[in-house]
Amino acid sequence: MNKLSNTFDIVIEQSFDFLSPEYAQLFDRSAATAFQHPIWLNSLYTRLAPEAGATALVLVVRYRATGALAMVLPLLRIRRGPIRTVEFADLRVSDYLAPVCSPDVLSQLLGDAAACAQIRRLVRPFDLLRMAKLPDARLPIEELLGAPRRVSMDTNAYATVLVAPFEQWRASAMDRSYQKELAKKYRQLQKKGALSFSCCGDGPAVLETLDVMRKFRGPRFHAQGDGDLLQRPEYYGFYSDVALRGMGSFVRVYAMKMDGDVIAAVLGLCQRGSFLVIMSAFDIEGYKSQSLGALMFEQVARDCIERGDQMLDFTIGDEPYKKLFGGRPSPMWAVTQAGSTIGAIALFALKQAPWLKLAAKRLSDLRLQPARPTTPTR
Repeated sequence: MNKLSNTFDIVIEQSFDFLSPEYAQLFDRSAATAFQHPIWLNSLYTRLAPEAGATALVLVVRYRATGALAMVLPLLRIRRGPIRTVEFADLRVSDYLAPVCSPDVLSQLLGDAAACAQIRRLVRPFDLLRMAKLPDARLPIEELLGAPRRVSMDTNAYATVLVAPFEQWRASAMDRSYQKELAKKYRQLQKKGALSFSCCGDGPAVLETLDVMRKFRGPRFHAQGDGDLLQRPEYYGFYSDVALRGMGSFVRVYAMKMDGDVIAAVLGLCQRGSFLVIMSAFDIEGYKSQSLGALMFEQVARDCIERGDQMLDFTIGDEPYKKLFGGRPSPMWAVTQAGSTIGAIALFALKQAPWLKLAAKRLSDLRLQPARPTTPTR
């Protein structure tokens, strides 16, 4: 007979309300990331999960004595080819993944053998458990799930510490010659017309900027042999929904304009003094020699500093430009566990033949867009 925890009530709530006040309070006192924000997860589960053929697997832990939320683990069940997977609620849009709780609460759960056993039962069955994009070890989810130790991913995240005033940050973060180069290009850009930079303050401005981002990104990623998430209606709807509902608090959309037309844009999330860049786009064809991307990020850093932010987080990816702005690499981690023979075979194959990872990604993408075999990236 399975023994239940004396301290916690643990259930699966497929229709959990991420917009509820109790989840907002849990999120605020947790060590979770911006990608577990109420608006982000609400939109992911309602807009993206149905299109992906994914089933919500939201594990909810409450204190038995009070009924108060202790932890929410936002997961999905999704079949990728013949493989039944359980994974974090991500669907290609999130950079950092974490259980929604504090380190103290997770420590309490880890000390409750009955609670751990119950959580592991509820997450099954699966062929493969995949927990990637884990930012640090403060919340050791693998111990809770009885999975093998995490391993480092083949990519890093990058962030730069911001200090006021802007000139001091720029002098400490950027090479002097690069500062001069950008200053020269900014002067050249100003001579081309009426140049402006702003954070979008209303719905029409947000939608205009996102529409231009979609236009700029399509040819760019197509030329690289990849697709772009913004070209898909369901993903464009997701980002638009998050941007509109989070405008002025959780989300910022920056636009650089020339004579009133958007020529560069950045979409990002705000959390606890950090601005996390999740998507950008630039008119590369129209301004080939102006380093629009670098000039745009310099202006974003200036605005963040003026707002009092302490961190500009470029999130996942080893693009060289991040180091030019003082970005320091942080390792990312992944946890995988086989839950069946077919899962063990798949996991072994992935470890032995890294090229199969690309094939696995493409296979997982078929559910979302059957007619397109390429793998979209952000």
